[in-house]
Amino acid sequence: MADKMALAKAINESLRRALESDPKVLIMGEDVGKLGGVFRVTDGLQKDFGESRVIDTPLAESGIVGTAIGLALRGYRPVVEIQFDGFVFPAYDQIVTQLAKMHARSLGKVKLPVVVRIPYGGGIGAVEHHSESPEALFAHVAGLKVVSPSNASDAYWMMQQAIQSDDPVIFFEPKRRYWDKGEVNAEAIPGPLHKAQVVREGTDLTLAAYGPMVKLCQEVADAAAEEGKNLEVLDLRSVSPIDFDSIQASVEKTRRLVVVHEAPVFFGSGAEIAARITERSFYHLEAPVLRVGGYHAPYPPARLEEEYLPNLDRVLDAVDRSLAY
Repeated sequence: MADKMALAKAINESLRRALESDPKVLIMGEDVGKLGGVFRVTDGLQKDFGESRVIDTPLAESGIVGTAIGLALRGYRPVVEIQFDGFVFPAYDQIVTQLAKMHARSLGKVKLPVVVRIPYGGGIGAVEHHSESPEALFAHVAGLKVVSPSNASDAYWMMQQAIQSDDPVIFFEPKRRYWDKGEVNAEAIPGPLHKAQVVREGTDLTLAAYGPMVKLCQEVADAAAEEGKNLEVLDLRSVSPIDFDSIQASVEKTRRLVVVHEAPVFFGSGAEIAARITERSFYHLEAPVLRVGGYHAPYPPARLEEEYLPNLDRVLDAVDRSLAY
């Protein structure tokens, strides 16, 4: 039976199930216990599982991740929360020089099953350092898996799969979608963690996105349909690895591709997708791969963020430019 719940609640239920299923699963982070997290994603977990399983940490991101690495070496499966996206950088050294490389450094003998949860992206009117989209920085680092769900069902199941992974997973949670509700079937059999999903069939152009931008792309497809344009929407779900086979299959059907993400277009994940698909499907494309994202500038104050973030008109403009070729 499926239950309707918000994306944040789906993550909470997934963490609860993991804590119940495996005594080696631990949750750590700033205010994740008594407060239940800034967004209440971990609400009630410390009360039910105790302070030794759901641990309130000092304000020290490097220490949080470093401690999780040590725990993972001793057989635990830590799930750590970085309170906001912009706070992850004090822990960047631990993530890229230790967490990502230990498996290779030990010639496969050491596994580090650590999940790093990061609420990310804009759209909530937050202050500085609270609306970043740094996924490309982590996707560039070999040894890390990088994923981002767009809906409640994926949030539930992708968290389960991330915790069960023997490799470290950077789990980007689209904070502007925390309150969006969807059906979650806790008895379903999920698909592969890094498999993209077609969430809307189409024939004229493919919109590829992940995390917070999938809903926007569905709205764009609805608006385009009123003008007689039939757009396909592909939820990538994973930024590293990327399911290029699914993108290629969609593009070779529609012959056009627009990639949408909140992060800056410059050196963003859309650039890698554009390059790979151009290599793979050059003779199928009827227009260059276009990208829509943030600008190559520091994230602006809250009153200006709607000018910075991709919106319906900017994505529709890219669709029109692609179809004009």
